[in-house]
Amino acid sequence: MNRPEHNNTNFFFGREIEHTPVYNKYTLFVIGVQPIEEISTKLTSGEFPVDHIYFGANMSFPKCNVNDLEVWRSWEQMILPFLEKDLWCSLDIDSTCVEGLCEGSLPEYRNFIPMISVKLPYARLLGYNAIIKIDDKDFDATNPGVWCHSLHTLMDRTKFTSWSEYNNDKVI
Repeated sequence: MNRPEHNNTNFFFGREIEHTPVYNKYTLFVIGVQPIEEISTKLTSGEFPVDHIYFGANMSFPKCNVNDLEVWRSWEQMILPFLEKDLWCSLDIDSTCVEGLCEGSLPEYRNFIPMISVKLPYARLLGYNAIIKIDDKDFDATNPGVWCHSLHTLMDRTKFTSWSEYNNDKVI
């Protein structure tokens, strides 16, 4: 992801502005896989105590399949120590990576937030009748059924975060 002023950095601080369970918490954002010791050091170097770590910031989690064990292992090994310290941790992944995430132990933690990114360009041009369908990988495979939501109601203004709100981060 190309974000102004975020080139050549692996960390930044800011408030969680997206509408998640940790909305408005002071957050350490981690880009890519980083050493646990370096993340631990950064936790105490901000203006405020860190309440939340956002892993995979700036779309840095790679698109991978369920069998990319080395990719999954490196991310899980980085995140687990912080979940075990009872810190809130998010992982921003593409929707195509959900099955691989579910093969690991991260979703078992009550303080873990899977941030599942569904890319939907031109959403406002799809019209009032557009439906988002949460489906399964095959008929009756892993879910009890399907969920259909009106795109119009999903795009509620109380859940919206404008791109302009992403400009208050402090790059480390």
